[in-house]
Amino acid sequence: MAPVMFAALVLFLLLGYPVAFALAANGLFFALVGIELGMFQENFLQALPERIYGTMNNDVLLAIPFFTFMGLVLERSGMAEDLLDTIGQLFGPIRGGLAYAVIFVGALLAATTGVVAASVISMGLISLPIMLRYGYDRRLASGVIAASGTLAQIIPPSLVLIVLADQLGRSVGDMYEGAFIPGLVLAGLYAGYVFLITIVKPDRAPGLPPEAQTLRDADGKTRRFSLLVVTIIAFALAIAYMKYFTKVGGGADFVILTMSVAVAVSFVIALVNKFLKLNLLSRMTEQVIFVMVPPLALIFLVLGTIFIGVATPTEGGAMGAAGAILLAWGKKRMTFDLLRQATESTAKLSAFVLFILVGARVFSLTFYGVNGHVWVEHLLVSLPGGQAGFLIVVNVLVFLLAFFLDFFELAFIIVPLLGPAADKLGIDLIWFGVILGVNMQTSFMHPPFGFALFFLRSVAPKKAYKDKITGKMMEPVTTGQIYWGAVPFVVIQCIMVALVVLFPQMVMHYKNSGIQLDQQQINKQLDSISIPGLGGSGGLPGLDLNAPPTLNLK
Repeated sequence: MAPVMFAALVLFLLLGYPVAFALAANGLFFALVGIELGMFQENFLQALPERIYGTMNNDVLLAIPFFTFMGLVLERSGMAEDLLDTIGQLFGPIRGGLAYAVIFVGALLAATTGVVAASVISMGLISLPIMLRYGYDRRLASGVIAASGTLAQIIPPSLVLIVLADQLGRSVGDMYEGAFIPGLVLAGLYAGYVFLITIVKPDRAPGLPPEAQTLRDADGKTRRFSLLVVTIIAFALAIAYMKYFTKVGGGADFVILTMSVAVAVSFVIALVNKFLKLNLLSRMTEQVIFVMVPPLALIFLVLGTIFIGVATPTEGGAMGAAGAILLAWGKKRMTFDLLRQATESTAKLSAFVLFILVGARVFSLTFYGVNGHVWVEHLLVSLPGGQAGFLIVVNVLVFLLAFFLDFFELAFIIVPLLGPAADKLGIDLIWFGVILGVNMQTSFMHPPFGFALFFLRSVAPKKAYKDKITGKMMEPVTTGQIYWGAVPFVVIQCIMVALVVLFPQMVMHYKNSGIQLDQQQINKQLDSISIPGLGGSGGLPGLDLNAPPTLNLK
């Protein structure tokens, strides 16, 4: 019955029924059929209320509304607009500068919002018109914006990583730490692709003209050297502090803490320069520091406290939500209307996730009741090639399913079936979760059903329009251009999956930050333990604890 159940579920989903209800109805229908055929014990259904209550009682999933709320408040408070404007000015003069700025800001937004829709829509509204204004190729511009927005899928605090950790039965903190470096490497691959384009087809990504660079000093020059000096000083002091005053030696927690100290040092330098009017820093340098400090401080507040073990992911999400409100209030953009919109959107997304999870619980109860998990496990474990064969087949399967299912559906339906088989093959489940997380990113970028492409389509110009700055008539961005622009970045994401599989240490470093136990020392301490009155001096005579047990029947 298990293969028939799975095929019926695929059919329901292809017919367009809502995922949560398709899952639940499928599970209940086949439970009744199984009872009639004698293939399913009706006692299993008695566990259903407890399973649903257990889902609603899961503290880990509380992090989802917190991080969603944080991202929506930041997106509506104008932080993305300030970042894109300032970083665009910083990178603007070089070829592909605006594309680099979008990737950089996309990574920053991913580490502060964790919401793909917020990142893609923000950058689509702000950056796309500017990139089109200065002659960027439409396919490159749309592809960079959509792909950079999906970084929120893999860079912590990602909602997907929370769900994957929950489904695989692993720590969210470990999943965050394991995904941190692959997320940064993926952003670097995006930048590498843009660099390649600027070499091969430089006319597709021109630099900003001088008149578009507004962050100038009084003499009309845009100086960046002081920013380089401040960055070197800040990171030198941060590395020295981490080396001599902390015991953190490496891993994602070292990167986060070093970055946090460097940001604090640079912020102090900028404040001293401004209030004492020393004029040591250019206007560009001051603007970059003051715009980047709030999101970077929020990253430390959330990820730093999680990585160093001060807060759980749920507590980190709550602090992030509170920090987002304070940042919006500090920018004087915190209004009751903004709060209401963010709360309503958070409630909708949280209810959406919970309903899918409840439906998945109903489906999995019946699926497990008819030994479906045993069927899937035997099917996957018996694949030729061992771990390598398993990973290849699973990644191809997830890649193909991502054409039709979004990441929540994949996480709730497919991952619980794959996890036990991966565990039985000896695959580290944090590493496996990060591989799936990178792979499931493609579900946002697949033409024609990628959600990131839909988000970008909703804000990209559909008709010819008059540019506000130049006064020229601009051609619209077609759906075909958005789709073709996404294809190279889907290929890059597939390359990233292969890199994580081939170089597991990118993820496995998370083990280095945990508490390390020396088994030899443990054995020595256990051997030295003596129980008064049992053997040895002062113990019961003739009693040897190390002797094998004997049974005397006389």
